[in-house]
Amino acid sequence: MIFFMSKTAEPIILSPEEHATLVKWTLQRSLPLRTVQRAKIIQMAADGVQNQDISLKVGVSRPTVQLWRQRFLALRLPGLEKDAPRPGRIPKISEKKIRAVIEATLHSTPPNATHWSTRTMAKAKRLSQSAVSRIWRQYNLKPHLIENFKLSRDKYFIEKLNDIVGLYLNPPDKALVLCVDEKSQIQALDRTQPLLPLRPGIPARQTHDYKRHGTTTLFAALSMLDGKVIGDCMSRHRHQEFIRFLKKIDSETPADLELHLIVDNYGTHKHPRVKSWIKRHPRFHLHFTPTSSSWLNMVERWFREITEKRIRRGTFKSVPSLIKAIDDYIENHNQNPKAFIWSASAERIMEKILKAKKC
Repeated sequence: MIFFMSKTAEPIILSPEEHATLVKWTLQRSLPLRTVQRAKIIQMAADGVQNQDISLKVGVSRPTVQLWRQRFLALRLPGLEKDAPRPGRIPKISEKKIRAVIEATLHSTPPNATHWSTRTMAKAKRLSQSAVSRIWRQYNLKPHLIENFKLSRDKYFIEKLNDIVGLYLNPPDKALVLCVDEKSQIQALDRTQPLLPLRPGIPARQTHDYKRHGTTTLFAALSMLDGKVIGDCMSRHRHQEFIRFLKKIDSETPADLELHLIVDNYGTHKHPRVKSWIKRHPRFHLHFTPTSSSWLNMVERWFREITEKRIRRGTFKSVPSLIKAIDDYIENHNQNPKAFIWSASAERIMEKILKAKKC
C-alpha cells in the first residue's frame, strides 16, 4: 500500500466531547491496545505533534499515523473504533471547511435573516444540508434557539440574595417563611364557540378568538414549610388590597409564629400605609428580592402551575366563574400540598451570574 503525504498534515481540532472521550479511552485498561493507540495518535495530532514524532512515541509506523488521522478527519470517533473501512468512498470535509462553518455560525448572519439555518449555511459554504447539521451537532451549535436573560443591577443584590436564600435553606425557628406576590390582570376569557372535545387521533380544539369578560388579581402566599397556599382574588392591585391580604395571612396562620414574607419591589409593598401596618404587627417581616430577580420568589413557580393547569386553557363566562375556578384549584391544592424545595446556595448562584457576565 502506498501513501502520498503532503509536507504539512491537515490539522485536527477536537470538540470538548471528543477530547474527553479520547482521554477516557487512553486510561481504560479494558480496551484493545489498538484502540488506545489510535486515541493517543489523535490526541497528539490535535496538540500539533508531527507524524514522525507520534510514530516514535506510540510505536507504530508513520503511514499508520497518517491513516488514522485521515480516518478521524473523515469519520471522527466512530472511525477509530473499527478496523475495516466503511463500504464505498469515505466522505471527507476538510478541517478548514469545518472551521469556516463554525466561524460563520458564531460570528455572522445571512444577509436576509437573523440567524443561519442548515439550508442557508449549506448554500453559503457549498456543503450538503446534512453535513452542516452534523457539524452543528458535533460542536453543539444551535443558531435556531435563543434564550432570554436579564442580570439584576440592584446595588444590594448580594445582601438580598444571601438574605432570601438563607431563609430557604436555614429558616428561623418558630417562624413561617411565606413567598408572597400578586398575579395581576388574569382575564376571564370565553371562546366564541363551544370547545370541541378530545377524540382518538384528534386533540381538543378551541377557537382562536375569544370574548373578554373582565379581569381579577390573585394574591397568593406560598408556605415553604408544607407547600400550602393562602390565596385571595381582588378586583384591584393597590396598597389597600395588599393590606387586606396581609390581614388574611394574619388570620390564617398560627398567632405564635413569626412571619417572614418574601416579596418583590413593587410600589404597593413599600407604601407608607403598608409600612405603618407592618410596624403595628411586629410578627410580620418583609424581605425584598433584588430588582429583576423574580425567580428568587418561589411563588412564581406555583403561579406557573396554576396558569398551565387551570387558567390558560380555561373558558370563563364571567369574572366570578374565573374566581371560583381559582378558589377551587387552591382548595384542591391544599388538600394534598407538596413543599417546594430550594437547593441552590448563594455561592452557587453567584458563580453562575459571574459566568454569565463573562460570556
